[in-house]
Order: sequence, then C-alpha cells, then structure tokens
Amino acid sequence: MNKLNVILDNKEEKRSSFPKWLHRRLPSGNEVFKTESILEKYKLNTVCEEAKCPNRTECYAKKTATFLALGKACTRACRFCDIDFSKTPLAPEKDEPIRIAKSAKELGLSHVVITMVARDDLEDQGSNHIKEIIKAVRQENPTSTIEVLTSDFNGNLEALDTVLNESPEIFNHNIETVKRLTPKIRHKATYEKTLFILSEAKKRAKNSLIKSGIMVGLGESEEEVYETMRDLKIAGCDIVTIGHYLQPSKRKATVQNFVDPETFLRFENYGKELGFLYTYSGPFVRSSYNAFEVHSKVTT
Repeated sequence: MNKLNVILDNKEEKRSSFPKWLHRRLPSGNEVFKTESILEKYKLNTVCEEAKCPNRTECYAKKTATFLALGKACTRACRFCDIDFSKTPLAPEKDEPIRIAKSAKELGLSHVVITMVARDDLEDQGSNHIKEIIKAVRQENPTSTIEVLTSDFNGNLEALDTVLNESPEIFNHNIETVKRLTPKIRHKATYEKTLFILSEAKKRAKNSLIKSGIMVGLGESEEEVYETMRDLKIAGCDIVTIGHYLQPSKRKATVQNFVDPETFLRFENYGKELGFLYTYSGPFVRSSYNAFEVHSKVTT
C-alpha cells in the first residue's frame, strides 16, 4: 500500500520538514478584534478556538465564526481533536440558543454554522438543544441559511429526526478519516455508524444538503481516500470537504505524512467524477471553512 507522498519516519524530521504550502500569513485588522469582542459579549464557545483551527484568524477577520454548542467539553476523546474531554460535562445552558442567534445577527452572518460536542451523557444526545438553536437563529436572522455539524447521536435516529425536522440548509457529519484508521483516530464513533447516519439523513431530510469531511496526513493511502469518497457518495453526500490534519497539541496524533496541493487537486477532480455537487479540497480546508461560499456554489 503506497502512502501519500513522503512518510516521515521520525519526530525530528517531522518538526524540521514542515512544507511551504502549510505556512500562511495571518491577516491583521480591527475586524478580528470585533469578532472576538462579539463572541465574548455573548459568552460563546467556538470550534475555531476550542479545536485550535488554523483558519480562525482569517475567518474572524471576515467576521465569521463557527459556534460550538452544548459546552466546550466533549464526552469523546478523539485523537485528532483538542476539545476538552469529560464524562460528565456541564448541563446545556438554556439561554445559549438566543445568545448564538443574537451573536449571529450582530456579526451579520448570512450563513450560520453550528457545531456541537458529542453529548453521550444526554438521553437525546443534545438534539433538542440543537433544535432550539436553529429555531432561535431563524427567528433572529430570518434571511440567513443554517448549517449544522453534529455528532453521530450514538446512532439515535429520533435525535437525528429532531434536528432534520428543523430543515437546516446543510446537515454535516464528518467521517474524519479512512476506514482502516478510524479505530485509532476516533473515540467511540465508527466508520460504519457515520455512513449509516449520513445515509439516514439523506433519506429523512426534507430540504437539507448532506455534507461530510475527511482529514488526510494521518498515514492513509491515496486509494483509501478515494474509497472513502466512494462510500460517502453511496451514502448520499452532496458535499465533501478534504483538508490536511495538523496536530493541535503534543497529546494528539502526530502527522504521519504531508499531502501536497497536487494531491488535493486529484481528490477534487475525483469528487467531480463521482458526481458530488461540490468537493472542497485543499491543505487548509475544514468542514466549516468558507461554508457560505460552498453553500452558494451548490445552490446557485
């Protein structure tokens, strides 16, 4: 099995061989601080901060952010994600839906992206809270479109229906990595369960586009990525995002191989061949990166 590009064999080489296409300039300007101040005003968590997203400064400069609902402690400890882990996280904050809605309004968001920590401690997996957020956002921002990025709800289809019945414009659930690496990289979530949730979402969604994302750089082969894309297409995904994994902290999985821009372009072209409505592929692509632009490309 051929690995993507060059496999880095030791930690010292990994530190010294950071490729140029994974370097970028940070934007500057007052908009970054304005975005931060609005989020602080409403005491909101974002996946941008909690997951140490490399795009957060760029997005803040454009007055966009991805809200992280249901607290900032997750009941799962995936090896790729730096969000805090807790078996007993705090109860959902009842006023969080309206705080998110008002923040979205003040930021002027025309496309609101809401993600969540996994809440396996809750009977409804947190689905009713997400429903209330969607309703509040629609009330405060009637012309905005909504994208939700959820957990697998532990396979609970009633929880899935609770969210889909609110008709978010995009329903997103990430497969994260290839089948072989899933047991090593994800905690509790399985490759098969993700495909199940996506296929059920496609069947049950009234007006929602179905979206999923893949990380590369964890030691997968190029063919394994193609296999995952085929599986996502069969499951009914309309949109696929493919980005480069970057180790958020020393405690998390290390980058095993650096994937060059030409390979990302091959992924994009393969997505076109498979018939996805849109394949967004590049080193800095993340599930919610440029989400408004992706939605616009698909719907216009």
